[in-house]
Amino acid sequence: MGPRTLTRLLVALSLAVTGLSSWPRPAGADEPAPPARVAVDQRFTTSDGVELQTTLTSVGPVTAKPTVVEFSPYGDDSQTLEVTPDYNFLLVQIRGTGDSDGSFDALGPRSQRDVVEVLQWACTQPFSDGDLAVNGFSASAIVLYNSWHQRLPCVKAAILRSGTHELYRDLLVPGGILNLVPGAGVIGMIGAPALLQGVDRLRRDPAPSLGVVGGLFASGLGVLAHPSLDSWWAERGWRGDANDIPVLMLNGFYDVESRGVFQAFQALRDDGAHLVMEGGHDGTPAGTDGGVGEARAWLDHYLRGVDNDIESRPAVRLLLAHGDRAAYLDGQYTVREAADWPVPGTTWTELALGGGKRLTTEPPAAARKESYLTLPTLPTMSDVPTWSLLEAGGAKALTGALPFLGRTNAVAVEKLTGLTYTTDALSADVALAGPLALDLPLATTTPGSGIWAILSDVAPDGSSHPLTVGRLSTSYPDLVPGRSLTDAGGAVVQPYGDYGTVDRATVGKIRRYQVELWPVGNVFRAGHRLRIQIVGTSLFSPLSLPALHTIRVGGPDGARLRVPVLPGSDLTAALGG
Repeated sequence: MGPRTLTRLLVALSLAVTGLSSWPRPAGADEPAPPARVAVDQRFTTSDGVELQTTLTSVGPVTAKPTVVEFSPYGDDSQTLEVTPDYNFLLVQIRGTGDSDGSFDALGPRSQRDVVEVLQWACTQPFSDGDLAVNGFSASAIVLYNSWHQRLPCVKAAILRSGTHELYRDLLVPGGILNLVPGAGVIGMIGAPALLQGVDRLRRDPAPSLGVVGGLFASGLGVLAHPSLDSWWAERGWRGDANDIPVLMLNGFYDVESRGVFQAFQALRDDGAHLVMEGGHDGTPAGTDGGVGEARAWLDHYLRGVDNDIESRPAVRLLLAHGDRAAYLDGQYTVREAADWPVPGTTWTELALGGGKRLTTEPPAAARKESYLTLPTLPTMSDVPTWSLLEAGGAKALTGALPFLGRTNAVAVEKLTGLTYTTDALSADVALAGPLALDLPLATTTPGSGIWAILSDVAPDGSSHPLTVGRLSTSYPDLVPGRSLTDAGGAVVQPYGDYGTVDRATVGKIRRYQVELWPVGNVFRAGHRLRIQIVGTSLFSPLSLPALHTIRVGGPDGARLRVPVLPGSDLTAALGG
Protein backbone atom coordinates (compact mmCIF):
# COMPACT_ATOMS: atom_id res chain seq x y z
CA MET A 1 0.00 0.00 0.00
CA GLY A 2 1.53 3.31 -1.07
CA PRO A 3 1.58 6.46 1.10
CA ARG A 4 -1.06 8.19 -1.04
CA THR A 5 -3.51 5.27 -0.64
CA LEU A 6 -2.78 5.05 3.08
CA THR A 7 -3.38 8.78 3.42
CA ARG A 8 -6.76 8.49 1.76
CA LEU A 9 -7.78 5.67 4.09
CA LEU A 10 -6.63 7.58 7.17
CA VAL A 11 -8.41 10.75 6.11
CA ALA A 12 -11.62 8.83 5.43
CA LEU A 13 -11.40 7.17 8.84
CA SER A 14 -10.62 10.46 10.59
CA LEU A 15 -13.48 12.23 8.90
CA ALA A 16 -15.89 9.47 9.85
CA VAL A 17 -14.78 9.41 13.48
CA THR A 18 -15.31 13.13 13.91
CA GLY A 19 -18.39 13.58 11.78
CA LEU A 20 -16.51 15.52 9.11
CA SER A 21 -17.42 13.17 6.29
CA SER A 22 -18.75 14.25 2.93
CA TRP A 23 -22.44 14.98 2.89
CA PRO A 24 -24.68 12.02 2.05
CA ARG A 25 -26.24 11.86 -1.36
CA PRO A 26 -29.98 12.50 -1.21
CA ALA A 27 -32.16 9.42 -1.45
CA GLY A 28 -34.08 8.98 -4.66
CA ALA A 29 -34.69 6.81 -7.66
CA ASP A 30 -31.81 4.94 -9.26
CA GLU A 31 -29.80 7.15 -11.59
CA PRO A 32 -27.70 6.10 -14.58
CA ALA A 33 -23.98 5.82 -13.93
CA PRO A 34 -22.30 9.20 -14.49
CA PRO A 35 -19.30 9.67 -16.78
CA ALA A 36 -15.91 8.82 -15.33
CA ARG A 37 -14.53 11.16 -12.70
CA VAL A 38 -11.31 12.92 -13.66
CA ALA A 39 -8.84 14.22 -11.06
CA VAL A 40 -5.96 16.51 -12.01
CA ASP A 41 -3.22 17.37 -9.48
CA GLN A 42 -1.43 20.69 -9.83
CA ARG A 43 0.85 22.69 -7.55
CA PHE A 44 0.23 26.38 -7.00
CA THR A 45 3.01 28.72 -5.90
CA THR A 46 2.04 31.51 -3.51
CA SER A 47 3.55 35.00 -3.49
CA ASP A 48 6.05 33.98 -0.80
CA GLY A 49 7.23 30.97 -2.79
CA VAL A 50 5.35 28.21 -0.93
CA GLU A 51 3.86 25.44 -3.07
CA LEU A 52 0.31 24.28 -2.33
CA GLN A 53 -1.12 21.00 -3.59
CA THR A 54 -4.41 21.34 -5.50
CA THR A 55 -6.65 18.72 -7.06
CA LEU A 56 -9.28 19.55 -9.66
CA THR A 57 -12.10 17.04 -9.94
CA SER A 58 -14.44 16.95 -12.93
CA VAL A 59 -17.04 14.53 -14.23
CA GLY A 60 -16.00 13.75 -17.78
CA PRO A 61 -13.41 15.82 -19.67
CA VAL A 62 -12.19 18.98 -17.95
CA THR A 63 -13.97 21.96 -19.46
CA ALA A 64 -14.70 25.50 -18.32
CA LYS A 65 -17.48 25.34 -15.71
CA PRO A 66 -18.48 27.11 -12.52
CA THR A 67 -15.98 25.84 -9.96
CA VAL A 68 -16.40 25.15 -6.27
CA VAL A 69 -13.23 25.67 -4.19
CA GLU A 70 -12.49 24.21 -0.76
CA PHE A 71 -9.42 24.98 1.38
CA SER A 72 -8.80 21.93 3.54
CA PRO A 73 -6.15 21.07 6.17
CA TYR A 74 -7.11 17.38 6.08
CA GLY A 75 -5.04 16.32 3.10
CA ASP A 76 -5.82 14.48 -0.09
CA ASP A 77 -9.41 13.46 -0.91
CA SER A 78 -10.91 15.52 1.92
CA GLN A 79 -13.53 17.51 0.02
CA THR A 80 -16.79 17.75 1.97
CA LEU A 81 -19.32 18.45 -0.79
CA GLU A 82 -20.33 16.29 -3.73
CA VAL A 83 -21.23 18.46 -6.70
CA THR A 84 -23.16 17.59 -9.85
CA PRO A 85 -21.49 17.29 -13.28
CA ASP A 86 -22.43 20.95 -13.88
CA TYR A 87 -19.48 22.00 -11.71
CA ASN A 88 -15.79 21.43 -11.25
CA PHE A 89 -14.40 21.06 -7.75
CA LEU A 90 -10.99 22.36 -6.67
CA LEU A 91 -9.55 21.02 -3.41
CA VAL A 92 -6.68 23.09 -2.04
CA GLN A 93 -4.54 21.61 0.73
CA ILE A 94 -3.68 24.62 2.85
CA ARG A 95 -0.08 25.45 3.68
CA GLY A 96 1.70 23.20 6.12
CA THR A 97 -0.89 20.41 5.78
CA GLY A 98 -1.34 17.36 3.58
CA ASP A 99 1.10 17.55 0.67
CA SER A 100 1.44 21.35 0.73
CA ASP A 101 4.65 23.05 1.83
CA GLY A 102 5.10 25.88 4.30
CA SER A 103 4.20 26.19 7.97
CA PHE A 104 0.67 25.72 9.25
CA ASP A 105 -0.35 28.94 11.01
CA ALA A 106 -3.56 27.76 12.73
CA LEU A 107 -5.72 29.30 9.97
CA GLY A 108 -4.01 32.64 10.48
CA PRO A 109 -2.96 35.55 8.25
CA ARG A 110 -0.74 33.69 5.79
CA SER A 111 -3.33 30.98 5.15
CA GLN A 112 -5.93 33.70 4.70
CA ARG A 113 -3.76 35.46 2.13
CA ASP A 114 -3.36 32.16 0.29
CA VAL A 115 -7.15 31.99 -0.05
CA VAL A 116 -7.20 35.22 -2.04
CA GLU A 117 -4.24 34.24 -4.22
CA VAL A 118 -5.61 30.81 -5.08
CA LEU A 119 -9.05 32.20 -5.93
CA GLN A 120 -7.50 34.82 -8.21
CA TRP A 121 -5.52 32.10 -9.99
CA ALA A 122 -8.44 29.67 -10.21
CA CYS A 123 -10.70 32.30 -11.72
CA THR A 124 -8.46 32.58 -14.79
CA GLN A 125 -7.70 28.89 -15.34
CA PRO A 126 -9.08 26.94 -18.33
CA PHE A 127 -11.26 24.83 -16.01
CA SER A 128 -13.13 27.93 -14.76
CA ASP A 129 -15.81 29.92 -16.54
CA GLY A 130 -14.99 32.86 -14.26
CA ASP A 131 -17.59 32.09 -11.58
CA LEU A 132 -16.43 30.50 -8.33
CA ALA A 133 -18.11 29.33 -5.15
CA VAL A 134 -16.38 28.44 -1.89
CA ASN A 135 -17.32 25.49 0.29
CA GLY A 136 -16.23 24.53 3.77
CA PHE A 137 -17.06 22.22 6.64
CA SER A 138 -15.55 22.79 10.09
CA ALA A 139 -11.86 23.74 9.62
CA SER A 140 -12.31 24.40 5.90
CA ALA A 141 -15.20 26.71 6.79
CA ILE A 142 -13.19 28.41 9.53
CA VAL A 143 -10.38 29.44 7.19
CA LEU A 144 -13.00 31.08 4.97
CA TYR A 145 -14.75 32.94 7.80
CA ASN A 146 -11.31 34.14 8.92
CA SER A 147 -10.63 35.41 5.37
CA TRP A 148 -13.87 37.35 4.85
CA HIS A 149 -12.24 40.70 5.63
CA GLN A 150 -10.39 40.37 2.30
CA ARG A 151 -11.99 40.72 -1.10
CA LEU A 152 -12.54 37.18 -2.41
CA PRO A 153 -12.20 37.40 -6.20
CA CYS A 154 -14.78 35.82 -8.53
CA VAL A 155 -16.75 34.23 -5.67
CA LYS A 156 -20.50 34.34 -6.34
CA ALA A 157 -21.76 32.12 -3.49
CA ALA A 158 -20.62 30.17 -0.45
CA ILE A 159 -21.75 27.08 1.44
CA LEU A 160 -20.36 26.86 4.96
CA ARG A 161 -21.26 24.06 7.33
CA SER A 162 -20.32 24.31 11.01
CA GLY A 163 -17.20 26.41 11.46
CA THR A 164 -16.43 29.15 13.94
CA HIS A 165 -17.07 32.86 13.78
CA GLU A 166 -14.43 33.36 16.47
CA LEU A 167 -12.13 30.39 16.98
CA TYR A 168 -11.45 31.32 20.61
CA ARG A 169 -15.08 31.76 21.74
CA ASP A 170 -16.74 29.19 19.54
CA LEU A 171 -14.51 26.14 19.89
CA LEU A 172 -11.12 26.17 21.56
CA VAL A 173 -11.54 28.37 24.67
CA PRO A 174 -15.28 28.98 25.18
CA GLY A 175 -15.91 31.12 28.24
CA GLY A 176 -12.16 31.37 28.78
CA ILE A 177 -11.98 27.63 29.58
CA LEU A 178 -9.67 25.51 27.41
CA ASN A 179 -11.65 22.98 25.36
CA LEU A 180 -8.84 20.47 25.19
CA VAL A 181 -10.32 17.46 23.40
CA PRO A 182 -11.60 19.21 20.23
CA GLY A 183 -8.38 21.19 19.99
CA ALA A 184 -6.17 18.13 20.31
CA GLY A 185 -8.38 16.21 17.89
CA VAL A 186 -8.11 18.88 15.21
CA ILE A 187 -4.31 19.03 15.47
CA GLY A 188 -4.18 15.24 15.30
CA MET A 189 -6.43 15.07 12.25
CA ILE A 190 -4.37 17.70 10.46
CA GLY A 191 -1.05 16.22 11.51
CA ALA A 192 -1.72 12.63 10.47
CA PRO A 193 -2.29 13.30 6.74
CA ALA A 194 0.60 15.78 6.75
CA LEU A 195 2.96 13.13 8.09
CA LEU A 196 1.71 10.38 5.77
CA GLN A 197 1.76 12.59 2.71
CA GLY A 198 5.19 13.71 3.84
CA VAL A 199 6.60 10.69 2.00
CA ASP A 200 5.58 12.32 -1.28
CA ARG A 201 6.99 15.61 -0.04
CA LEU A 202 10.36 14.06 0.82
CA ARG A 203 10.59 12.47 -2.61
CA ARG A 204 9.82 15.76 -4.30
CA ASP A 205 11.83 18.11 -2.08
CA PRO A 206 13.01 17.29 1.46
CA ALA A 207 13.55 20.96 2.39
CA PRO A 208 9.95 21.94 3.30
CA SER A 209 9.35 18.98 5.63
CA LEU A 210 10.88 20.58 8.72
CA GLY A 211 8.72 23.66 8.28
CA VAL A 212 5.56 21.55 8.00
CA VAL A 213 6.27 19.65 11.22
CA GLY A 214 7.36 22.82 13.00
CA GLY A 215 4.20 24.67 11.99
CA LEU A 216 1.93 21.94 13.35
CA PHE A 217 3.87 21.81 16.61
CA ALA A 218 3.88 25.61 16.96
CA SER A 219 0.13 25.83 16.31
CA GLY A 220 -0.61 23.32 19.05
CA LEU A 221 1.57 25.23 21.49
CA GLY A 222 0.05 28.51 20.31
CA VAL A 223 -3.35 27.57 21.71
CA LEU A 224 -1.81 26.81 25.10
CA ALA A 225 0.42 29.90 25.01
CA HIS A 226 -2.54 32.26 24.52
CA PRO A 227 -5.11 31.53 27.27
CA SER A 228 -6.65 35.00 26.93
CA LEU A 229 -8.22 36.50 23.83
CA ASP A 230 -5.26 38.48 22.51
CA SER A 231 -4.05 39.67 19.10
CA TRP A 232 -3.00 36.13 18.13
CA TRP A 233 -6.61 34.99 18.48
CA ALA A 234 -7.96 38.15 16.87
CA GLU A 235 -6.12 37.18 13.68
CA ARG A 236 -7.92 33.81 13.79
CA GLY A 237 -11.46 35.06 14.00
CA TRP A 238 -13.97 37.29 12.29
CA ARG A 239 -12.50 40.62 11.18
CA GLY A 240 -15.28 42.05 9.05
CA ASP A 241 -17.00 41.66 5.68
CA ALA A 242 -15.30 42.97 2.55
CA ASN A 243 -17.65 41.07 0.24
CA ASP A 244 -21.25 40.83 -0.91
CA ILE A 245 -21.51 37.06 -1.15
CA PRO A 246 -24.69 35.11 -0.34
CA VAL A 247 -23.79 32.37 2.13
CA LEU A 248 -25.76 29.23 2.92
CA MET A 249 -24.94 28.23 6.51
CA LEU A 250 -25.73 24.75 7.82
CA ASN A 251 -25.35 23.31 11.30
CA GLY A 252 -27.15 21.66 14.21
CA PHE A 253 -28.03 22.88 17.69
CA TYR A 254 -25.89 20.13 19.27
CA ASP A 255 -22.81 20.80 17.13
CA VAL A 256 -19.45 21.35 18.82
CA GLU A 257 -19.21 24.66 16.92
CA SER A 258 -22.88 25.64 17.03
CA ARG A 259 -22.40 29.14 18.43
CA GLY A 260 -20.34 30.23 15.44
CA VAL A 261 -23.00 29.77 12.76
CA PHE A 262 -25.49 31.99 14.59
CA GLN A 263 -22.94 34.78 14.99
CA ALA A 264 -21.84 34.44 11.37
CA PHE A 265 -25.41 34.64 10.14
CA GLN A 266 -25.95 37.88 12.02
CA ALA A 267 -22.78 39.29 10.44
CA LEU A 268 -23.70 38.25 6.88
CA ARG A 269 -27.51 38.36 6.75
CA ASP A 270 -27.47 41.67 4.85
CA ASP A 271 -25.63 39.85 2.03
CA GLY A 272 -28.51 37.39 1.64
CA ALA A 273 -27.30 34.68 4.01
CA HIS A 274 -29.57 31.74 4.89
CA LEU A 275 -29.29 29.70 8.08
CA VAL A 276 -30.46 26.06 8.09
CA MET A 277 -30.14 24.09 11.34
CA GLU A 278 -30.27 20.61 9.86
CA GLY A 279 -27.16 18.87 11.10
CA GLY A 280 -23.41 19.26 11.35
CA HIS A 281 -20.88 17.34 13.42
CA ASP A 282 -23.82 16.30 15.58
CA GLY A 283 -25.34 14.11 12.86
CA THR A 284 -28.08 14.31 10.26
CA PRO A 285 -31.66 13.99 11.57
CA ALA A 286 -33.96 11.39 10.03
CA GLY A 287 -36.22 12.75 7.32
CA THR A 288 -33.63 15.23 6.07
CA ASP A 289 -30.68 15.12 3.69
CA GLY A 290 -28.46 17.24 5.92
CA GLY A 291 -28.77 20.24 3.61
CA VAL A 292 -27.59 18.51 0.41
CA GLY A 293 -30.60 19.61 -1.64
CA GLU A 294 -30.41 23.14 -0.25
CA ALA A 295 -26.72 23.35 -1.13
CA ARG A 296 -27.27 22.20 -4.71
CA ALA A 297 -30.12 24.63 -5.20
CA TRP A 298 -27.92 27.40 -3.77
CA LEU A 299 -25.14 26.70 -6.28
CA ASP A 300 -27.55 26.32 -9.17
CA HIS A 301 -29.17 29.66 -8.49
CA TYR A 302 -26.14 31.80 -7.74
CA LEU A 303 -23.64 30.24 -10.16
CA ARG A 304 -25.83 29.04 -13.02
CA GLY A 305 -28.77 31.43 -12.79
CA VAL A 306 -31.37 28.71 -12.25
CA ASP A 307 -34.72 30.23 -11.26
CA ASN A 308 -35.53 28.00 -8.28
CA ASP A 309 -36.71 30.70 -5.83
CA ILE A 310 -34.23 29.67 -3.19
CA GLU A 311 -33.36 33.27 -2.40
CA SER A 312 -36.99 34.00 -1.54
CA ARG A 313 -37.32 31.20 1.01
CA PRO A 314 -37.33 32.17 4.71
CA ALA A 315 -33.81 33.11 5.71
CA VAL A 316 -33.86 30.89 8.81
CA ARG A 317 -35.02 27.28 9.17
CA LEU A 318 -34.70 25.62 12.56
CA LEU A 319 -35.21 21.99 13.50
CA LEU A 320 -36.27 22.05 17.16
CA ALA A 321 -35.75 18.77 19.00
CA HIS A 322 -38.48 17.11 21.03
CA GLY A 323 -36.52 16.50 24.20
CA ASP A 324 -32.91 15.70 23.27
CA ARG A 325 -30.45 14.94 20.51
CA ALA A 326 -31.52 11.29 20.25
CA ALA A 327 -35.11 12.34 19.51
CA TYR A 328 -33.85 14.92 17.01
CA LEU A 329 -31.78 12.34 15.13
CA ASP A 330 -34.74 9.98 15.20
CA GLY A 331 -36.87 12.52 13.34
CA GLN A 332 -38.74 13.89 16.36
CA TYR A 333 -38.51 17.62 15.77
CA THR A 334 -40.54 20.67 14.83
CA VAL A 335 -39.53 22.80 11.83
CA ARG A 336 -39.70 26.52 12.52
CA GLU A 337 -39.03 29.12 9.81
CA ALA A 338 -38.29 32.78 10.41
CA ALA A 339 -36.95 35.88 8.73
CA ASP A 340 -34.07 36.42 11.17
CA TRP A 341 -32.09 35.18 14.13
CA PRO A 342 -32.90 35.47 16.97
CA VAL A 343 -36.41 34.73 15.75
CA PRO A 344 -38.41 37.99 15.65
CA GLY A 345 -40.86 38.14 18.52
CA THR A 346 -38.72 35.99 20.84
CA THR A 347 -39.13 36.94 24.49
CA TRP A 348 -36.76 35.95 27.26
CA THR A 349 -38.48 34.64 30.38
CA GLU A 350 -36.53 35.07 33.60
CA LEU A 351 -36.49 32.10 35.95
CA ALA A 352 -35.18 32.42 39.49
CA LEU A 353 -33.02 29.77 41.16
CA GLY A 354 -34.44 29.28 44.64
CA GLY A 355 -34.84 27.23 47.77
CA GLY A 356 -36.06 23.67 47.50
CA LYS A 357 -34.07 23.41 44.27
CA ARG A 358 -36.89 25.03 42.35
CA LEU A 359 -36.71 27.11 39.19
CA THR A 360 -39.59 29.57 39.24
CA THR A 361 -40.90 32.71 37.58
CA GLU A 362 -41.18 34.37 41.01
CA PRO A 363 -37.99 34.53 43.09
CA PRO A 364 -38.21 33.46 46.74
CA ALA A 365 -38.40 36.47 49.04
CA ALA A 366 -35.57 35.29 51.27
CA ALA A 367 -32.00 35.12 49.99
CA ARG A 368 -29.71 32.26 50.89
CA LYS A 369 -26.34 30.82 49.91
CA GLU A 370 -25.70 27.36 48.51
CA SER A 371 -22.34 25.74 47.85
CA TYR A 372 -20.86 22.90 45.78
CA LEU A 373 -17.48 21.43 44.90
CA THR A 374 -16.34 21.85 41.32
CA LEU A 375 -15.19 18.27 40.86
CA PRO A 376 -14.73 17.16 37.21
CA THR A 377 -17.87 15.82 35.56
CA LEU A 378 -18.52 13.08 32.99
CA PRO A 379 -18.56 14.61 29.48
CA THR A 380 -21.38 12.28 28.43
CA MET A 381 -23.59 14.17 30.87
CA SER A 382 -22.07 17.64 31.08
CA ASP A 383 -20.48 18.38 27.68
CA VAL A 384 -23.21 17.77 25.12
CA PRO A 385 -21.53 19.69 22.24
CA THR A 386 -18.27 17.74 22.42
CA TRP A 387 -19.90 14.43 23.26
CA SER A 388 -22.27 14.82 20.28
CA LEU A 389 -19.20 15.05 18.06
CA LEU A 390 -17.81 11.83 19.51
CA GLU A 391 -21.17 10.05 19.40
CA ALA A 392 -21.53 10.86 15.72
CA GLY A 393 -18.16 9.22 15.20
CA GLY A 394 -19.00 5.98 16.98
CA ALA A 395 -19.08 6.64 20.74
CA LYS A 396 -22.86 6.17 20.62
CA ALA A 397 -22.14 2.52 21.41
CA LEU A 398 -21.27 3.56 24.96
CA THR A 399 -24.32 5.68 25.72
CA GLY A 400 -26.51 3.30 23.72
CA ALA A 401 -25.50 0.42 25.97
CA LEU A 402 -25.61 2.57 29.12
CA PRO A 403 -28.27 5.26 28.52
CA PHE A 404 -27.87 6.79 31.98
CA LEU A 405 -24.40 8.03 30.97
CA GLY A 406 -26.04 10.45 28.52
CA ARG A 407 -28.45 11.90 31.07
CA THR A 408 -27.86 14.52 33.73
CA ASN A 409 -29.73 12.85 36.61
CA ALA A 410 -26.47 11.94 38.35
CA VAL A 411 -24.21 14.75 37.15
CA ALA A 412 -24.77 16.75 40.36
CA VAL A 413 -24.67 15.16 43.80
CA GLU A 414 -26.46 17.80 45.83
CA LYS A 415 -24.29 20.03 48.02
CA LEU A 416 -21.25 18.03 46.98
CA THR A 417 -20.56 18.14 43.24
CA GLY A 418 -23.26 20.47 41.94
CA LEU A 419 -26.58 22.24 42.37
CA THR A 420 -29.81 21.42 40.52
CA TYR A 421 -32.87 23.64 40.01
CA THR A 422 -36.02 22.41 38.22
CA THR A 423 -39.34 23.95 37.20
CA ASP A 424 -42.72 22.43 37.85
CA ALA A 425 -44.21 20.34 35.06
CA LEU A 426 -45.42 22.36 32.08
CA SER A 427 -49.14 22.47 31.39
CA ALA A 428 -48.57 23.10 27.66
CA ASP A 429 -45.83 22.73 25.07
CA VAL A 430 -43.21 25.49 25.11
CA ALA A 431 -40.76 26.09 22.24
CA LEU A 432 -37.38 27.60 23.09
CA ALA A 433 -34.88 28.78 20.50
CA GLY A 434 -32.09 31.28 21.02
CA PRO A 435 -29.19 32.12 23.31
CA LEU A 436 -29.53 31.94 27.09
CA ALA A 437 -27.88 33.73 30.00
CA LEU A 438 -27.25 32.61 33.57
CA ASP A 439 -26.94 35.66 35.82
CA LEU A 440 -24.97 34.23 38.74
CA PRO A 441 -23.72 35.84 41.99
CA LEU A 442 -20.86 33.53 42.96
CA ALA A 443 -17.85 33.29 45.26
CA THR A 444 -14.95 30.89 44.80
CA THR A 445 -12.10 29.58 46.91
CA THR A 446 -9.81 29.13 43.90
CA PRO A 447 -9.18 32.02 41.49
CA GLY A 448 -9.22 30.68 37.95
CA SER A 449 -11.78 27.95 38.54
CA GLY A 450 -14.60 27.23 36.10
CA ILE A 451 -18.36 27.80 36.14
CA TRP A 452 -20.24 25.13 34.20
CA ALA A 453 -24.02 25.13 33.64
CA ILE A 454 -26.21 22.55 31.88
CA LEU A 455 -29.75 23.09 30.58
CA SER A 456 -31.80 19.88 30.41
CA ASP A 457 -35.26 18.67 29.43
CA VAL A 458 -36.71 16.49 32.20
CA ALA A 459 -39.21 13.92 30.92
CA PRO A 460 -42.25 12.80 32.93
CA ASP A 461 -40.37 9.61 33.90
CA GLY A 462 -37.73 11.76 35.62
CA SER A 463 -34.96 11.21 33.06
CA SER A 464 -32.97 14.40 32.48
CA HIS A 465 -31.62 15.06 28.96
CA PRO A 466 -28.88 17.68 28.34
CA LEU A 467 -29.56 20.27 25.63
CA THR A 468 -26.83 22.89 25.89
CA VAL A 469 -24.10 24.17 28.19
CA GLY A 470 -22.63 27.42 29.48
CA ARG A 471 -18.98 27.84 30.45
CA LEU A 472 -17.09 30.68 32.12
CA SER A 473 -13.78 31.02 33.93
CA THR A 474 -14.03 32.98 37.19
CA SER A 475 -11.11 35.05 35.85
CA TYR A 476 -13.43 36.79 33.34
CA PRO A 477 -16.35 38.52 35.10
CA ASP A 478 -16.61 41.47 32.73
CA LEU A 479 -18.48 42.05 29.47
CA VAL A 480 -17.29 43.92 26.39
CA PRO A 481 -19.28 47.18 26.42
CA GLY A 482 -22.03 47.31 23.81
CA ARG A 483 -21.49 43.76 22.49
CA SER A 484 -23.98 41.72 24.54
CA LEU A 485 -27.49 40.96 23.32
CA THR A 486 -30.20 42.40 25.56
CA ASP A 487 -33.95 41.94 25.66
CA ALA A 488 -36.63 44.64 25.44
CA GLY A 489 -36.15 45.43 29.14
CA GLY A 490 -32.37 45.80 28.86
CA ALA A 491 -31.50 42.49 30.56
CA VAL A 492 -28.50 40.64 29.13
CA VAL A 493 -29.67 37.49 27.31
CA GLN A 494 -26.47 36.67 25.44
CA PRO A 495 -23.37 37.85 27.31
CA TYR A 496 -20.33 38.84 25.28
CA GLY A 497 -17.54 38.27 27.76
CA ASP A 498 -14.30 40.20 27.94
CA TYR A 499 -11.76 37.38 27.71
CA GLY A 500 -8.85 39.69 27.01
CA THR A 501 -8.66 41.10 30.54
CA VAL A 502 -7.90 38.73 33.42
CA ASP A 503 -9.50 39.77 36.72
CA ARG A 504 -8.81 37.15 39.35
CA ALA A 505 -11.55 36.55 41.89
CA THR A 506 -11.00 37.50 45.52
CA VAL A 507 -11.35 34.34 47.59
CA GLY A 508 -14.72 34.14 49.33
CA LYS A 509 -16.13 37.34 47.84
CA ILE A 510 -19.35 37.12 45.84
CA ARG A 511 -19.32 38.90 42.51
CA ARG A 512 -21.68 38.71 39.57
CA TYR A 513 -21.00 36.56 36.49
CA GLN A 514 -22.95 36.49 33.25
CA VAL A 515 -22.60 32.99 31.83
CA GLU A 516 -23.42 32.51 28.14
CA LEU A 517 -25.20 29.26 27.32
CA TRP A 518 -25.02 28.36 23.65
CA PRO A 519 -28.31 28.59 21.75
CA VAL A 520 -30.95 26.01 22.48
CA GLY A 521 -33.50 24.64 20.01
CA ASN A 522 -36.06 22.46 21.77
CA VAL A 523 -39.78 21.97 22.27
CA PHE A 524 -40.50 21.16 25.92
CA ARG A 525 -43.62 19.02 25.82
CA ALA A 526 -46.48 19.35 28.29
CA GLY A 527 -45.59 17.37 31.40
CA HIS A 528 -41.86 18.03 30.93
CA ARG A 529 -39.75 20.34 33.07
CA LEU A 530 -36.78 22.68 32.54
CA ARG A 531 -33.66 22.08 34.62
CA ILE A 532 -30.47 24.06 35.16
CA GLN A 533 -27.50 22.43 36.86
CA ILE A 534 -24.34 24.19 38.04
CA VAL A 535 -21.48 21.71 38.28
CA GLY A 536 -17.75 21.21 37.90
CA THR A 537 -16.14 21.47 34.50
CA SER A 538 -16.12 18.57 32.07
CA LEU A 539 -13.23 16.10 32.10
CA PHE A 540 -12.63 17.37 28.56
CA SER A 541 -11.51 20.69 30.14
CA PRO A 542 -8.99 19.35 32.69
CA LEU A 543 -6.99 22.53 33.23
CA SER A 544 -9.77 24.26 35.17
CA LEU A 545 -8.91 24.20 38.89
CA PRO A 546 -11.17 22.57 41.52
CA ALA A 547 -12.82 24.87 44.04
CA LEU A 548 -15.68 25.35 46.46
CA HIS A 549 -18.24 27.63 44.83
CA THR A 550 -20.96 29.46 46.71
CA ILE A 551 -23.90 31.09 44.93
CA ARG A 552 -26.67 33.38 46.13
CA VAL A 553 -30.25 32.38 45.34
CA GLY A 554 -33.55 34.04 46.19
CA GLY A 555 -34.26 37.63 47.10
CA PRO A 556 -34.05 40.58 44.72
CA ASP A 557 -30.41 39.89 43.85
CA GLY A 558 -30.33 36.10 43.47
CA ALA A 559 -29.30 33.93 40.53
CA ARG A 560 -31.44 34.10 37.38
CA LEU A 561 -31.72 32.10 34.16
CA ARG A 562 -33.08 33.89 31.06
CA VAL A 563 -34.52 31.54 28.43
CA PRO A 564 -35.68 32.38 24.85
CA VAL A 565 -39.38 31.66 24.29
CA LEU A 566 -40.61 31.63 20.70
CA PRO A 567 -43.77 33.45 19.59
CA GLY A 568 -46.79 31.25 20.18
CA SER A 569 -45.42 29.81 23.43
CA ASP A 570 -45.96 31.14 26.95
CA LEU A 571 -43.61 29.69 29.54
CA THR A 572 -45.03 31.73 32.40
CA ALA A 573 -48.56 30.52 31.71
CA ALA A 574 -47.36 26.93 31.25
CA LEU A 575 -45.85 27.13 34.73
CA GLY A 576 -49.10 28.41 36.19
CA GLY A 577 -47.89 31.98 36.52
